Amino acid sequence: MWLTARRLDAALAGRPLVRADLRVPQLATVRLEGRRVLEVTPRGKHLLTRLDGGMTLHSHLRMDGAWHLYAPGERWRGGAEHQVRAVLGNADRTAVGYRLPVLELLPTADEAQVVGHLGPDLLGPGWDPAAALARLAAGPERPVGEALLDQRNLAGIGNVYAAELCFLRGVTPWTPFGEVGAPEKLVVLAKRLLEANKARPGHVTTGDTRRGRTHWVYDRAHRPCLRCGTPVRGGEHGPAGQRRVAYWCPRCQRGPVPAG
Repeated sequence: MWLTARRLDAALAGRPLVRADLRVPQLATVRLEGRRVLEVTPRGKHLLTRLDGGMTLHSHLRMDGAWHLYAPGERWRGGAEHQVRAVLGNADRTAVGYRLPVLELLPTADEAQVVGHLGPDLLGPGWDPAAALARLAAGPERPVGEALLDQRNLAGIGNVYAAELCFLRGVTPWTPFGEVGAPEKLVVLAKRLLEANKARPGHVTTGDTRRGRTHWVYDRAHRPCLRCGTPVRGGEHGPAGQRRVAYWCPRCQRGPVPAG
């Protein structure tokens, strides 16, 4: 999200909109043409496009959404026309939002209504590792993989980082957080991984950018662990209705695992 925000900010900030098409029912009649984009900034996995006049366009990509940038006259290639949810353009660039599950306009003063619940932002200017660790430690019985994915604890970690962080700390995603040794190192490592990847697409956690070598265990079910060669296992974790994929190495990681 940090990279998406940076690219959108470079293309849109400081210029008035000459085109603004919000293709969701609740915003279909909104007119933003003529408003100047002040900045585009990330907050965890949320994207805040701030406009003059005290308005913010809030979007969230979740698993399938995307923002693409195009030059005047360039063909849009991010998806089918019916998947477009937002178009923001100035004289030089057009930003097109595809498959955005969240798109809403609100007063900038009310941004806390949509992002105020988030924990410390790993890539934000006010990153506070002690506060993040305190939030995680408040639920010592909670599985560490689930706790890392909870944006109320620390904002910015998705499935890839949760799986890889558990691997790098040698625990399974189902290990209670209170049983994770040196938990402060987990928080420091999370920050390091996100910083290392923020300016490039994808998530490289091994330090090896070659195809098939970027992750230790994520998306490697039934393939060898890149450290020890043991076949990686895959499963799910998280509460009912919010299940997420999980991957772990039976040899490199210790702790509880699902039955079967």
